[in-house]
Amino acid sequence: MSAPAHARIAYRRRASPLHAARATVVGAYCVALALAALLTEHPLLLGSLLATVLAAGAAAGNGPQLLRALRRSALPLLTLSVVVNLLVSRQGLTVFARLGDWGVLGQVNLTLEALVYGLVFALRLLVVGLACLLAVCAADPDRLLGSFGRLSPRVALSATLALRLVPVLSADAGRLAEAQRCRPGAATRKPGTRERLAVLRATVAGALERSLDVAAVLEMRGYPSPRRAPRRLGSRSRHDLAFAASAGAIALLAVAYALAGGARFHAYPLLSVPLDPAVAGLALAYPLIALAPFLDRQGIEP
Repeated sequence: MSAPAHARIAYRRRASPLHAARATVVGAYCVALALAALLTEHPLLLGSLLATVLAAGAAAGNGPQLLRALRRSALPLLTLSVVVNLLVSRQGLTVFARLGDWGVLGQVNLTLEALVYGLVFALRLLVVGLACLLAVCAADPDRLLGSFGRLSPRVALSATLALRLVPVLSADAGRLAEAQRCRPGAATRKPGTRERLAVLRATVAGALERSLDVAAVLEMRGYPSPRRAPRRLGSRSRHDLAFAASAGAIALLAVAYALAGGARFHAYPLLSVPLDPAVAGLALAYPLIALAPFLDRQGIEP
């Protein structure tokens, strides 16, 4: 069963300050949130960043997409990270289960430190993944790719064509599979490997033919020209400045915390989760700084 329209993972213009900002600013804002998660291992800071990303998605009108992705990925990601780390890690000292000799894995002892580190690693991946998902839902892909046209026109054009052709190829494969099921006797049995390979072969052949047609059309329109795309001049909006400042502040705080020699979270060899004023202040600063630009709704049409 397909997802409801409001929960589909795709860009859709919405009445929010984040959607009113430029695509590059939206991308920088989401990258700053992901960078903050990558530069820390403290559970309190990661929890604060997770709540920040979800709150930003809700304020931008993309809460259903983020919540749906969180429900689908949280349990498998947590399970995989914890199980793998428990079986592989040998650094923890607090053993809560001894499983004996497992051959190539050696003596397997489950430790509290490995369990906590697996949970922290999965939490970090969730924050980074949801921040990237927010960028996908809130940044206009055409404008985001077009902004890189001055840096590398060929790369921008290739990325644009790839993103545009993926849905077309998916639709082609669906139509071919549907036509294959219309053959006599095909509806009563499950398609096997031979049928799937036939659909894949036909889809790839169609993709090659379409790529030649697209290349010929682009060549006629002068796209292979080495000239850079003209720079589009325009004043930045209040929302551009607000989200750019928010992204810069988040990135600066994350880098400063990573370079500072304060209390740090340590999983090995013994679990250490320090809670000093700097960590608590940073956990409060992330959501305040990230959500402050959403308070300005001037110029946002309902």
